Amino acid sequence: MKDNRSIEREDRVRIAFKTLGCKVNQYETEALKERCISRGYEIVRDEDFAHVYVINTCTVTNMADRKSRQFIRRFKKQNPDAIVAVTGCYAQIKPEEVAAIDGVNIVAGTNEKNNIIEYIENAMTTGYLDTCKEEVHVSSYEELCQYKSNGVVTLAEDRQRAYIKIQEGCNRFCSYCIIPYARGKIRSRDEAEILQEARELIQKGFKEIVLTGINTALYGYDKIGGAEGKAMKELLLTLSQLDGEFRIRLSSLEPAVINKEYVMGLMNIPKLCNHLHLSIQSGCDKILKNMNRHYTTTEYKDIVAAIRQKDPDFGITTDIIVGFPGEDEEDFLETARFADEINFLRIHPFKFSKRDGTKAAIMSNQVDAKAKDDRMQRLMKLGDKIESRVLKSMIGKTFRVLGEEILVDNKISTEPMLSGYTDNYIRVLIEGNNLDEFVNEFVNVRLISVCNGIVKGVIVDE
Repeated sequence: MKDNRSIEREDRVRIAFKTLGCKVNQYETEALKERCISRGYEIVRDEDFAHVYVINTCTVTNMADRKSRQFIRRFKKQNPDAIVAVTGCYAQIKPEEVAAIDGVNIVAGTNEKNNIIEYIENAMTTGYLDTCKEEVHVSSYEELCQYKSNGVVTLAEDRQRAYIKIQEGCNRFCSYCIIPYARGKIRSRDEAEILQEARELIQKGFKEIVLTGINTALYGYDKIGGAEGKAMKELLLTLSQLDGEFRIRLSSLEPAVINKEYVMGLMNIPKLCNHLHLSIQSGCDKILKNMNRHYTTTEYKDIVAAIRQKDPDFGITTDIIVGFPGEDEEDFLETARFADEINFLRIHPFKFSKRDGTKAAIMSNQVDAKAKDDRMQRLMKLGDKIESRVLKSMIGKTFRVLGEEILVDNKISTEPMLSGYTDNYIRVLIEGNNLDEFVNEFVNVRLISVCNGIVKGVIVDE
């Protein structure tokens, strides 16, 4: 360090990243890491000593905000002289609140994320502890709605799975959601850039390409002829024709955007995994209407029925919010019955969290914390029960699995086992010999048992 506490540029700068929230944030962090590597930075773990800590925040719930603040304080303890740069949705929505946290040097909103390395480098040469406390870079909503490319990103922490961001923003404005204000209107990424990124990732050896976005189903809706899933279907077909052995997974689709025809248009696309994350949020039509979700439980069931008619083993996962304003006990039980009927492979439950600036935050009949906690626990227990039932129905069947890693401490065997996921998103632990040769390879696996949510399989020749 120099006397003015700037970092000596002849030293290799150690930089650590902490990512909270969605897969889009994960992707954007990878883009920042790739840029840092190209500039000679050393990427270290967030628990290690670093000269710079970058926190890519989420603001979907109050808990997400709280976690961001906790990491800021933790990093400043790890190195009191470090630059702490905060970006992402929390920084976009509440920049003054973030800047006021002791230890924050740089705040960059979602559309300023691409510029954060330049802000950091400027801080490293100007005595950052003295000058950057109030350095805040946040775009207006109008500026936020302009698409800014991350460039082609080919770095991924996973050895087998890589994310590709295909769109940004959302214009659905669900009554509980702050994200449209943090991310702006829908903007679709250029298809040529998506394809270039996919080619490079496949050439690097990635076997699963996950398409992600703030509202992935809206890809192409801002372009002529993009509605009703046409642009998405064309993109998936083109991706499927790329050379290489790989599969494609959609991170999520919103039933507020899609319908039965949209989904059925995707069912026969080569290399597309037979799994969808369809966020129902509530199984009660009254609550769905108050959420401004633009679909009914009947319409959701129609989508599921069409999928299951085509493929009974198709994996469907979902999100459910408990304790939305006005939700009474019968509404919750209606949601529970709905979830039980659909047979979700996995339920991700959330307690309703008031977000300033949303309609739900000022609705009457807010549900008290005790009731939300109780419903959360009951839904988690129900989710485990349904998942166990679905997994048991898969026993004896054979699925294509992408081997990911060898687990020595695997809870069900004293012998090492190969961990991987089926196309329909069932995690499997596989027994056998010479398992190392199946890491990052596709293999046919027969599911033979399930215990405490862990599925065991064996490799078969088919």
